Amino acid sequence: MFQPYVPPEQMIKDRSEYARKGIARGKSVVALEYADGILFLAENPSATLHKISEIYDRIAFAGVGKYSEFEDLRIAGVRLADLRGYSYDRADVTAKTVANAYSQALSNIFTTQMKPYEVEILVGQVGETPGENELFHILFDGSVADEQGYVAMGGRSDDLAVHLKDAYRKGMTAEDAAKVAARALAAVEERTIEAEKLEVAVLDRTRSRRKFRRLREDEIKGFVPAEAE
Repeated sequence: MFQPYVPPEQMIKDRSEYARKGIARGKSVVALEYADGILFLAENPSATLHKISEIYDRIAFAGVGKYSEFEDLRIAGVRLADLRGYSYDRADVTAKTVANAYSQALSNIFTTQMKPYEVEILVGQVGETPGENELFHILFDGSVADEQGYVAMGGRSDDLAVHLKDAYRKGMTAEDAAKVAARALAAVEERTIEAEKLEVAVLDRTRSRRKFRRLREDEIKGFVPAEAE
């Protein structure tokens, strides 16, 4: 069967556009560093299909785009972390290691498969001090960005980043960080976002070995500012 020739640059462009359109249809995720850790906030109507999850002791994962695809990546990341921690030491499991594995996997999928993954993911690690926090933003083509302070992912990420740049301050409390994230999301979406439709989790360095904690709905209601209720 005759296959028409498609220039590589056109193929890459088409795959990129396809992935971006898929990601744009999903809800956004925001992550902000605060005094005692890292906060993740996402609009998510589902109470069971999480966009934010624990990977390992100090490491969390967030995804936007096609749920089944970033869920596959999350599971692979958990397995990688567990295997590395079991084979070596728990301290040897780092966000950088997990992010590099995700980058290689997504790059391979993007270049060799007909359909790229329609996802963006974030791997965050809370350090012993704020300066040791790590946030790695990985795109559908395997590109990795080492972020600081705040990250916005999803179809409205550019607009969200503008709001976060104006409102973000170092050393915020978790409550202030949640309010900043919720206000930014509501402003960009130009509609109210109810607390029960928000998924919020933190990597809290003040906790014992496992730093990840998912916030309850009653806690989120206390964080959501009046403007976003």
